[in-house]
Amino acid sequence: MKTLQVFIAFIFSVVAFSANAQTNAGKKETVKVYGNCGMCKSRIEKAAVAAGASTATYNYDTKVLAVTIADEKTSMEQIEKAVAAVGHDTKNFTAPEEAYKKLHGCCKYDRKAAGSKE
Repeated sequence: MKTLQVFIAFIFSVVAFSANAQTNAGKKETVKVYGNCGMCKSRIEKAAVAAGASTATYNYDTKVLAVTIADEKTSMEQIEKAVAAVGHDTKNFTAPEEAYKKLHGCCKYDRKAAGSKE
């Protein structure tokens, strides 16, 4: 009987830990970000993580940044602002002109499309 109680307690602990891990994993979000190359990818991902994203993956072919965030740590707004601050326009924020001008030549994207509400 005691073995059964220990087994049930163990199973309950595993289930509770698993549910807690899923809760703390954060939610996945995506946003349009303008960039052209591997240097852009690295810069955008670093800015997103520095702003509090748990994970960040940028695809410069599709211009989509996918992040995992915990609401209590950061928000998509903070992540977009951080990405814009390093020179990359996002769906909702335009990078400062000074930051855009500092980008390497291959990183300069067409700004006419950037900042539009797509």
